[in-house]
Amino acid sequence: MKKQFLSFTLLLALSTWIAQAATVRGTVSDTAGKPLQGVVVTDGYNFTQTNERGEYSLDSNLDKSRFVYLSVPGDYEIEQTKGIPDLFYQQLDKSKEINEYDFTLTPRKQPIDGFVYLAISDPQTIDERQMKRFREETIPDLKQTIERYQGKEVYGMALGDITWDRMDLFTPYKEAVSVLGIPMFSVIGNHDHDLRYPALSNQKVTEESYAERIYEDHFGPYNYSFNVGDAHIITLKDIDYYKDKKYDERFGKEQLEWLKNDLSYVKPGTLVFINVHAPVFNQTDKGGGNAEDAESLKEIVSPYNVHIFAGHTHFFENNQVTPNLYEHNIGAACGAWWAGHVNRCGAPNGYLVVEVKGNAATWYYKATGHDSDYQFRVYRPNEFKSQADYLVVNVWDWDPTYQVTWSENGIEKGCMEQFDDEDQDYIDMHGKPSGYHTSHLFRCHPSAGVKDVQIKVINRFGETFTKNVTLP
Repeated sequence: MKKQFLSFTLLLALSTWIAQAATVRGTVSDTAGKPLQGVVVTDGYNFTQTNERGEYSLDSNLDKSRFVYLSVPGDYEIEQTKGIPDLFYQQLDKSKEINEYDFTLTPRKQPIDGFVYLAISDPQTIDERQMKRFREETIPDLKQTIERYQGKEVYGMALGDITWDRMDLFTPYKEAVSVLGIPMFSVIGNHDHDLRYPALSNQKVTEESYAERIYEDHFGPYNYSFNVGDAHIITLKDIDYYKDKKYDERFGKEQLEWLKNDLSYVKPGTLVFINVHAPVFNQTDKGGGNAEDAESLKEIVSPYNVHIFAGHTHFFENNQVTPNLYEHNIGAACGAWWAGHVNRCGAPNGYLVVEVKGNAATWYYKATGHDSDYQFRVYRPNEFKSQADYLVVNVWDWDPTYQVTWSENGIEKGCMEQFDDEDQDYIDMHGKPSGYHTSHLFRCHPSAGVKDVQIKVINRFGETFTKNVTLP
């Protein structure tokens, strides 16, 4: 009995010493004060889970770790302040020997069966004129979409390049999205770095001035995760920033290690959304703009049902990388840098709407200022200058499961021919060709004298979109 008591005393002393040795510690409880066990906590490098008393402790390097934060479990609410989720993290104070922070989570009133996810690429405003367009075009359109889903939870994710090297526009952006009434998360893009400094990871001596700091002050950590229902949602930086707009599209070892650790707490087969700025698996444009360490990412995420959402390129491209890995490189909210109303590939300014139920996701692209069934654009013969003899269709959310067919005067003619070219709408807006060729173009050659052509597009979910075209 004496030996057991001594062992218990030593164990208690050891646990007390470990808690004291930790540089970051605290508790996680619910709004009733109940301690929560098993909540994942990270400082951006190290991970742990809360114990049965809701306690966590981390031996953090405060020269590197800027935050302590939770991966909010799916049974709890995502808290926000005026649209910005900012209660899942606390900023660390390197002047303190011990940082102690407690978190309180609000339980959901009932389990969540599904939700809607709005992936918004590159708002990228550079001045008040562009902010005005974002406020008066993008925001009202988002509000209309959100209103369509009354009774469902809706979450937003800005996929980086919130501004165009204008850190002072973070505040007007936050004010703009605050009216949406949903949690609006964000990714750090290359233009969201303070161009005066290198990234924290590229500084030989840790300094208070680094490229991510202003972004962090507004939006918190840039590698983080949270859970909604059965889905696990991750945001991951893939911009390796040097200074003065110089960067590489790369995750890097520390980012990938963070991802591996985060996913170690997630059951294989789970639906996982990974939000990045630069795409990972594009095929067009010779893969320009892709993150360099794509294969490492692919290996880490292989046990899961993964969708990657990316921006950066200002064109639209989908890729089914493996049977359980799909990448959406989404057309930008600003299109081709607010020059007009289309992206480099001809896709209209807009955003992706993802409907999630259980472990399954369906989606469609919502063009700003158009109805949700606006899923392709038709060029009559002579309108697409490099294809003057052809009727051309641009199907921006295309992937290889789509069927794009046509008929003339009521007679079915079969599949349209896919081809690569530069979109005419973009050339007209830009004033000249820029050289980017998209692969989601299709053409057909109507017979002489034909007046009526019908285009039919069937997407991967079996939804049919048609357009009747009258020829001169």
